[in-house]
Amino acid sequence: MSLKIVILESAEHDLNDLRAYIVKNFSHKIWRNTYAKLKESIRNLQDFPLAGPIPEELEKLNLSQYRQVVSGLNRIIYEVRQDTIYIHIIVDSRRDMNALLTRRLLRVS
Repeated sequence: MSLKIVILESAEHDLNDLRAYIVKNFSHKIWRNTYAKLKESIRNLQDFPLAGPIPEELEKLNLSQYRQVVSGLNRIIYEVRQDTIYIHIIVDSRRDMNALLTRRLLRVS
């Protein structure tokens, strides 16, 4: 059974920000490699959607419906609901996740 994958607008913005950062500071080649790894990690979620651990920052907030997969130096935060995987966040693993989550919550409110 293959699950449907939906990349939410917030994750699309994250992806654009990540692309701009990598291209500016490294190269288009590095971006292409990073993007290929991200796509592969997301595709793998279709077969093993619950294999990713709950992100520590979200578990502390009792948000155990979210999971993560690490792809190179990036984290993909996602949620599985019925037959769909929703990609919420794609972010460099070195970023402060608590600060990112706070900004997201304030932007939504």
